[in-house]
Amino acid sequence: MKEIKTGGAPSPVGPYSQALLVGGFLFISGQIGVNPETGKLEEGFERQVKRVLTSIEAVLKEAGLSKRNLVRVCVYLTDLKLFPRFNELYAEFLEGVEPKPVRVTVGVKELPLGALVEIEAVAYAG
Repeated sequence: MKEIKTGGAPSPVGPYSQALLVGGFLFISGQIGVNPETGKLEEGFERQVKRVLTSIEAVLKEAGLSKRNLVRVCVYLTDLKLFPRFNELYAEFLEGVEPKPVRVTVGVKELPLGALVEIEAVAYAG
């Protein structure tokens, strides 16, 4: 097991790792829209989604991987009315990636630090 850390994603807000490489898979902890430079949550849904996806991409890069290695993504939204807009932003992020990773999207009451979206992911590194 190897811990993956990058300054391109925010530091964890609790006692957990950004990501762990285990048995050919990279497990990326739930990312929220915190800017790693300021330590503050981005304003607005769209900016938070883009920040989360940028953070996931930074963790993948640190592990020597890319979006093409993603196999599973779990999305948590505090407002499912934002689901269509999320899909648009997510599709832009995954443009050119085939096949797309499997995904689940769940509506939740609230997220850490008042975030509007949180995403965790698993990538295949083998």
